[in-house]
Amino acid sequence: MPGMTFSDLDPRTLVTLGGDGALEAARSPRADAATLAGLSAHPDSRVRAAVAEHPNTPAEVLGNLAGHFAREVLANPGLPLLRLARPGLLLSFPAEGLSALLALAGSPGWVTEAALRHEDSSVRVALAGREDLADEPLRALAADTNWQVREAVARRATLPGDVVLALAGDEDYDVRRAVAGRDDLPPGALRALVADDHATVRAGVARRLDLPLDGLLTLATDTDTEVLGALARRTDLPREVREWLATHRAAEVRAAALQAWRVPEEWLGRAELDAETDVRVALTRRPELGPERLTRLAHDEAEGVRRGLLERDDLPPEAIVALTRSPEPELRLTLAQAAELPPGALAQLAQDTEHSVRTVLAVRPDLAPEALAVLAHDPHPEVRRGVTLAPELAAELRAVLAGDENAGVRRSLAAREDLEQEWLAALAADPDAGVRLAVAGRPDLGEALRVALRADPDPVVQAEAGAQ
Repeated sequence: MPGMTFSDLDPRTLVTLGGDGALEAARSPRADAATLAGLSAHPDSRVRAAVAEHPNTPAEVLGNLAGHFAREVLANPGLPLLRLARPGLLLSFPAEGLSALLALAGSPGWVTEAALRHEDSSVRVALAGREDLADEPLRALAADTNWQVREAVARRATLPGDVVLALAGDEDYDVRRAVAGRDDLPPGALRALVADDHATVRAGVARRLDLPLDGLLTLATDTDTEVLGALARRTDLPREVREWLATHRAAEVRAAALQAWRVPEEWLGRAELDAETDVRVALTRRPELGPERLTRLAHDEAEGVRRGLLERDDLPPEAIVALTRSPEPELRLTLAQAAELPPGALAQLAQDTEHSVRTVLAVRPDLAPEALAVLAHDPHPEVRRGVTLAPELAAELRAVLAGDENAGVRRSLAAREDLEQEWLAALAADPDAGVRLAVAGRPDLGEALRVALRADPDPVVQAEAGAQ
């Protein structure tokens, strides 16, 4: 920029400067506010960082940059003067910027003070999560008018006991629910939360490992299924209470009972015959189901039950074969992609009515050669293309695929790394330019074929052969 000063630069065009030129401008002591404001939108992050550190950068620009360059903004030598001139400076910063300043380790107290007074509650939520928060701002946040701020306080790892008690009686149930999950809950607060008027809070209490027996029994008289479902997952209840929950009229409670760490054997048989799908789905997640029960569940009429079985790695072959006959194509496709399948399942899926399932089967290394040969004559070209990608491809199948009517199949075959020169010669004379292009781009192409393809009638093929 010979003969040009930074004051001559048009702020509207600064973003078009190259990175090095813009960086020089952003670091110049003579850069004025307008120049720096223009450079603050430069695509080079080095330039924006330099603007964040420049003492002449306007306050509103610093606020916009603070979200991504908090450390540079905080180190800006002009910041103390800006704070003196504008005592509420940080209150004008966007929430993202002030939250980023808060996230810096060891950020000064005046950042905390500003965050405490910022109108955007997300800033105060971020402040509530600071580990080094002093007692006074902590108590102020615990009394904040925004429930999300108070909830953030309730989730802090450590809190004074009186603050915990106060939050246990908060008007918002989300705050009380957060309190219900604390390890340091005072007994008085626990008793109050057991009798809370919101089911979600009582359900949170029902999940506490240290809940006294009288609290458990009190919650067992609850009428809300969310609370009873939380209780049903426990194993430290009286036998009669557990049995009652396992046979509850609400399916979600019966399903929850099957999620307990240990359940009696008779519960499994009862759940298998349950009329509600959700209960049988919950049963599929039990670890102790035998091969016979798993096979029966694989014949279940509900898709959710059969899909639940797909998450297991202990299915017997009979169950897997049964799942291959599921009416849902997506389920069969998922099954076809399993790491291991018994021969019976592979044979069944190779005859699937969905071509996407057969395509997946074609590239499996464990598919029998006889099944792969059948797929090489499949009516759908995507399946035949899949065969060209099979790990092992016999010579007779290469011959079949080299003469396939679909050019895309032949193109895929031409790209196989282990294709012999005799097949390359045949494909180099293919009527489809795309097939010849695939051959021309091969690094293992013999010189004679390469010379022939350099004279190909298609200029794209010529260029590809000449580039090697």
